[in-house]
Amino acid sequence: MSALGPALRILLLLLCPAQVFSQSCVWYGECGIASGDKRYNCKYSGPPKPLPKDGFSHQKELCPGFFFDNVSLCCDVQQLQTLKDNLQLPLQFLSRCPSCFYNLLNLFCELTCSPRQSQFLNVTATEDYVDPVTNQTRTNVKELQYYIGQTFANAMYNACRDVQAPSSNEKALGLLCGKDAAACNATNWIEYMFNKDNGQAPFTITPVFSDLPAHGMEPMNNATKGCNESVDEVTGPCSCQDCSATCGPKPQPPPPPVPWRLFGLDAMYVIMWITYMAFLLVFFGAFFAVWCYRKRYFVSEYTPIDSSIAFSVNGSDKGEASCCDPVGAAFEGCLRHLFTRWGSFCVRNPGCVIFFSLVFITTCSSGLVFIRVTTNPVDLWSAPRSQARLEKEYFDQHFGPFFRTEQLIIRAPLTNTHTYEPYPSGADVPFGPPLNVEILHQVLDLQTAIENITASYNNETVTLQDICVAPLSPYNKNCTILSVLNYFQNSHSVLDHKIGDDFFVYADYHTHFLYCVRAPASLNDTSLLHDPCLGTFGGPVFPWLVLGGYDDENYNNATALVITFPVNNYYNDTEKLQRAQAWEKEFIDFVKNYKNPNLTISFSAERSIEDEINRESNSDLFTIVISYAVMFVYISLALGHIKSCHRLLVDSKVSLGIAGILIVLSSVTCSLGIFSYIGIPLTLIVIEVIPFLVLAVGVDNIFILVQTYQRDERLQGETLDQQLGRVLGEVAPSMFLSSFSETIAFFLGNYALNSTNPMIAVFVGVLSFSVAVLNKVEIGLDQYLSMPDDSYVVDYFKSISQYLHAGPPVYFVLEEGHNYTSLQGQNMVCGGMGCNNDSLVQQIFNAAQLDNYTRIGFAPSSWIDDYFDWVKPQSSCCRVYNTTEQFCNASVVDPACVRCRPLTPEGKQRPQGEDFMRFLPMFLADNPNPKCGKGGHAAYSSAVNILSNDTGVGATYFMTYHTVLQTSADFIDAMKKARLIASNITETMGINGSGYRVFPYSVFYVFYEQYLTIIDDTIFNLGVSLGAVFLVAVVLLGCELWSAVLMCATIAMVLVNMFGVMWLWGISLNAVSLVNLVMSCGISVEFCSHITRAFTVSTKGSRVARAEEALAHMGSSVFSGITLTKFGGIVVLAFAKSQIFQIFYFRMYLAMVLLGATHGLVFLPVLLSYIGPSINKAKSCATEDRYKGTERERLLNF
Repeated sequence: MSALGPALRILLLLLCPAQVFSQSCVWYGECGIASGDKRYNCKYSGPPKPLPKDGFSHQKELCPGFFFDNVSLCCDVQQLQTLKDNLQLPLQFLSRCPSCFYNLLNLFCELTCSPRQSQFLNVTATEDYVDPVTNQTRTNVKELQYYIGQTFANAMYNACRDVQAPSSNEKALGLLCGKDAAACNATNWIEYMFNKDNGQAPFTITPVFSDLPAHGMEPMNNATKGCNESVDEVTGPCSCQDCSATCGPKPQPPPPPVPWRLFGLDAMYVIMWITYMAFLLVFFGAFFAVWCYRKRYFVSEYTPIDSSIAFSVNGSDKGEASCCDPVGAAFEGCLRHLFTRWGSFCVRNPGCVIFFSLVFITTCSSGLVFIRVTTNPVDLWSAPRSQARLEKEYFDQHFGPFFRTEQLIIRAPLTNTHTYEPYPSGADVPFGPPLNVEILHQVLDLQTAIENITASYNNETVTLQDICVAPLSPYNKNCTILSVLNYFQNSHSVLDHKIGDDFFVYADYHTHFLYCVRAPASLNDTSLLHDPCLGTFGGPVFPWLVLGGYDDENYNNATALVITFPVNNYYNDTEKLQRAQAWEKEFIDFVKNYKNPNLTISFSAERSIEDEINRESNSDLFTIVISYAVMFVYISLALGHIKSCHRLLVDSKVSLGIAGILIVLSSVTCSLGIFSYIGIPLTLIVIEVIPFLVLAVGVDNIFILVQTYQRDERLQGETLDQQLGRVLGEVAPSMFLSSFSETIAFFLGNYALNSTNPMIAVFVGVLSFSVAVLNKVEIGLDQYLSMPDDSYVVDYFKSISQYLHAGPPVYFVLEEGHNYTSLQGQNMVCGGMGCNNDSLVQQIFNAAQLDNYTRIGFAPSSWIDDYFDWVKPQSSCCRVYNTTEQFCNASVVDPACVRCRPLTPEGKQRPQGEDFMRFLPMFLADNPNPKCGKGGHAAYSSAVNILSNDTGVGATYFMTYHTVLQTSADFIDAMKKARLIASNITETMGINGSGYRVFPYSVFYVFYEQYLTIIDDTIFNLGVSLGAVFLVAVVLLGCELWSAVLMCATIAMVLVNMFGVMWLWGISLNAVSLVNLVMSCGISVEFCSHITRAFTVSTKGSRVARAEEALAHMGSSVFSGITLTKFGGIVVLAFAKSQIFQIFYFRMYLAMVLLGATHGLVFLPVLLSYIGPSINKAKSCATEDRYKGTERERLLNF
């Protein structure tokens, strides 16, 4: 035993210090001032001290794990209060995930108050401090090391890494880590929180990460909670939005559709090639069989051809009349008789006809005084009752119109890339040309000059300050300017701010820029500069909104700067709207005239598109006039028969041509006047194009009438009026057929015979090709095409496509009717703890995870989740004066300010019922500040409609952004996917049929909605047009059913071939091209109907002879009339400045004329010669009776 005594005593001596070490402090209480209102802690190496009772509430709130026995700690009440104040910002962003915030509290509670401090805290620097009150010398702790278990650090980070910051559409760690959330990890996050340069820590705390004891210290490695674990019985695990571990498998987008292929090639190409080959085989096989049959039975080298038999093989139309023939003949006779009498009447009473025509023209044309021209792009591109238009109206009424945008994209083409070398260490960082400090100073001068632009409206001065978006007004009246220069507070001095000596620069604008693009909402960067990143208007400036042309997220490589001035838009307030437009006009003039050789600027204002559309119409006026002049000259000369030069003016029939043109133009003014009387607004395109179309169509009728009269000979004993009446009776039914068919088609749609075989093969081949590419015509209309090719807006659109990295904002609107005050209603919408896994916010968040498919780029900003964080009693955000119950901002230091809700288990729950509505207006009026970053005034003041007397919540929205959209296909797909998401949200919320729904809204939807149904609209409109033409043709051709079928089949071929031309010539399918397609249906009637009718009324013996006669009599008029007239006018359109005119009018009209002429004058006669209808016996008999005994009888039988 005596031998064991010394050993036992030595063991006890070794154990006792260990026990003392584990229960000793390194500090207690606060001492000298570190900086501002921050203090050092006082060094103290004794045992923990009992906490006074007035600190119990703080202890239970912050560090309940220490609340046992006599609550002996290494901190006093003031340290607990300081801890509470310092945790306010992390609490507001991380408390939405209880386990995350629990671990964070654990880290700071152990640091501040743990009775085992000396086990893991090592003081490395101190200084003496004389207390001015007690005059005692104490010791400040200036620096210390905090030994933290790596396991604890990783677990804390893993629990917090997915937590969202709804108001900024990014992860919370992006605001709390000093860098982008993607670059944040466990160690650099904790290092940032303990770095005194972050503006929060009073002195430097150096974290040392290790799971093993080191340097005699035992790392703090407390137990942690995973984000998918509950902290206590009251709270649940974090939501899926804040914790990927609770989400289960990440949703996967559906696989892209498999291309339809045969033999490794496009299926449509293969099918149409096989079909065409089969047609050629059958067609030429049948032709060869008929040739052999004729050769064998009717023709031989010994026997002459029997004319009667050969004639029958050529399609002789002998036989008895069918049952429909008399009906057709009777109808034809009625039309002929009606128009004959009308023609004779007009010739006999020219004065009366001209007088009443002038009266009618004057009356109708007088309606032009009421003409209204539409230039608003929204009115031009969307129907008033369309879904997108109604949703825009709803959004504008409830939240105000989307702000007007004035934007510049600035490049520095003469400046080279430069390299920043961080001191004292770090990799070199390249900086793009526009991020050169001299360029930034010049851009800041430009930005300041734009801020100082003034305009005059109604003798009042309008400045940017009067119309700009200022989200924190009236407390902060600074305009929102989304510019990289807002990182430098729009100040030259801040831009030039640098820290260094005579040899080295330790920190300058490069340092600040690199920090701000990672933490744009920071109020103090971590460099030696300590400059804020938050914009002067009180909100963050996200780098992807103000920089362009960079790769991935390397913002320093930007090749363009983007400056955006959001300006207030006004709903039903013309006065204020015109004030904004007046300033925009001055803005446009200023930037147009701005000269700086170092900068290249692309820009646009909200009014730019409308202005350029107006200018486009005026700029092409000269081109339109030349086009009309070409047609006028041609018509005037072509109507005559010039026999000699000295009779030029007489033979050319100039007066007849001019009179005809005036008659056609009068019909245009009458139609425009009638629609103006009705109140239907017109567009400038309509005013310019309709006369062009009507002139071509009307001139065709003039040519037919004049040339038929010129070829006619007056019968014996026939007077002039009788002759003209007879001529009109012959051609007017054909003119009536074409004109009436075109009218119906337009109306319903918008609401070489000797070598026939190769010809047929060519036309069918072209048709087959067109069918093969039918589904490959692109859909949409790129915005730049609507501008003149010399417009500054074209350059702006190209810059957007090349440089911008941000898509347009999209708002998911929950219409009025939802109950936000109940727990069930809240869970259906919110995205935080306890919310439904298929809630509105969660579904948008899930969509953002599949951004390549859904085109939703970011998690949504959620006012309801930020409101719940703001109203928590643990936060200092929601406070009221205990005497007046009025709101008390977190920055106010006043003992009368108390928590809105008690710090009890019930008070920690979400507010419901009256409590919800009581504090919501306070949240929406609270400005964010360093002590409360969750104030909703800046982010959500317009996002929530409060019903009258604060009785409930009306319509609200949840905002996010689309991914970058560049082409029409991108915009169309983005809108389609957003509507799909909204529809799914409405369904999963179970509110279908409840009178309200969720819908998406973005400013571009009204322009692109038409493309969602453009294919169905095209099929419907063209089908209705063709159907109408068919019905009219059947009636007006005198029940000639087969003739109408052949005519409509030819027109259908023209339409299909138009799609082939569109694919070849890069013309997309949109509202403009669809109107042109409907017009091509009507114009094709002009090419085909006259030939068809001439064929049906011909009394020649065979189909070939009838086709020859139809082509000889009507073909020349159609060719010299509509074909050459339109061709001359169309060629001039190629020189128009308007890209719409060049692409959708010159190209499509040219194709329309060429396809119509070739099909009407070549293909249709050939088709009729093969399978045209038999001769109408009743009509033939009627014609013979009518001309019996005259010279024409001999001609008919010739």
